[in-house]
Amino acid sequence: MAWTEATLDKMLTTPSAGLVADMKKLKGDIMILGAGGKMGPTLAVLAKNAVTAAGVDKRVIAVSRFSDPFAVKLLEDNGVETISADLLADGALEKLPDIENIIYMAGRKFGTGADASATWVMNTSLPTLVARRFKGANITVFSTGNVYPMVEPSTGGCSEDVPVSPIGEYAMSCLGRERVFEQAAREFGTKVLMYRLNYAVDLRYGVLYDLASKILAEEPIDLATPAFNCIWQGYANEAAIRSLLHAESPAAYLNVTGPETVSVRFAAEELGKALGKAPVFTGEPGEKALLNNAAKCMELFGYPEVSLKTLIRWQAEWLQSGGRTLNKPTHFEERSGKF
Repeated sequence: MAWTEATLDKMLTTPSAGLVADMKKLKGDIMILGAGGKMGPTLAVLAKNAVTAAGVDKRVIAVSRFSDPFAVKLLEDNGVETISADLLADGALEKLPDIENIIYMAGRKFGTGADASATWVMNTSLPTLVARRFKGANITVFSTGNVYPMVEPSTGGCSEDVPVSPIGEYAMSCLGRERVFEQAAREFGTKVLMYRLNYAVDLRYGVLYDLASKILAEEPIDLATPAFNCIWQGYANEAAIRSLLHAESPAAYLNVTGPETVSVRFAAEELGKALGKAPVFTGEPGEKALLNNAAKCMELFGYPEVSLKTLIRWQAEWLQSGGRTLNKPTHFEERSGKF
């Protein structure tokens, strides 16, 4: 395939029939808080395109500081309303419109090791303010599989019933974010769904990008983390939007990732074949990794149309075509929880 940025964005923002049908059921407008990150811009455009395809009258509003000019252009070119705001600034939340459906994406991960306090403020203090500002809304809260313990690949990953056991301050602060919204669901009757994502693949970033980049740079791939989960970002974004219909009080929980537990060695070797360059490995395969079981997600929304093998091929083609990178490594191989 001849890849361009426009081609990739179109693929990520074309709604499925299932999303269009659910958009007809969803009452009220949609606002995405923290929409300027890796997933937010394409999620917002996907929602807008689903609204158009459904023929319903519904606003889609993206809120962020918007430091990436590519993100702003994508949103504005596709008719998404934008509000530039620092959500932690005094009075910022009060200036936002009253909206029935909130997709909460604001958060901080990288830099936690050097400045943990800033991560805790973003991941727990801001949710407290948002939960109070939008009492009674439907809220999909972006979280992470990092709240779970590491498990052996043979387990198939942690289901939503596995007790949380976060490793490191980033994961702890993410659990703190969940606890804040859990309390809002109990105290205010807010309908909430905790969206526990493990590694969306956009081709401009993701686990497959990280592995492919190491292969091209002839850097060794450490096998201490033996496996991972990943999912096409188009599916992950659809799941986030459709999850608004499954928010509950008390809060609901949903693991979002691909159906496979993917061997690091297998993925690297397949990428190497597609890139024409053999990967270099180091270390022995570890016994455990952070892994999610997404069976519940598959039951709700079906299996992703884009398979793992297709993602691997696309990732190689993207790099070979000189595709842009977001320069945001996942650090999926981190085992001590320090980001």
